[in-house]
Amino acid sequence: MAEKPVLWGPGEGRHYDMGALQAVFKADEREIGGRFSISEWWLEPRHEGPGAHKHDDNDEIFYVLEGVASILIGDQWKQMPKGAMCIIPRGVMHDFRNEGQVRMGLFNVFLPGPFEQMMPEIVDWYRDNPARPL
Repeated sequence: MAEKPVLWGPGEGRHYDMGALQAVFKADEREIGGRFSISEWWLEPRHEGPGAHKHDDNDEIFYVLEGVASILIGDQWKQMPKGAMCIIPRGVMHDFRNEGQVRMGLFNVFLPGPFEQMMPEIVDWYRDNPARPL
């Protein structure tokens, strides 16, 4: 585990392209030994996200970087504009989608990590199941 500062410029990180959905990992096992994971998630306008799911062992924080995120928390969709933040406790069903006309960006903290080790499988899944337009 690296015990030194982690510095990334805008747009830097490890990129994962899943068509209408892209992820950029800023910190995970390589940088912080998997204690947590930090990533950006970008979704093109008028597209669904990953689908409703929950994490039994992980909490998630979402901060809206751009656009308006539609975030499912439990059984309710919340409209969250740029600058809004939510915490999804472990075990809570959640999802996100972009109902707007501009690209939507989310800053994500996944606690505890790691998360990035799942990305090859997630990328493969999206290759066969592309994000659907709304």
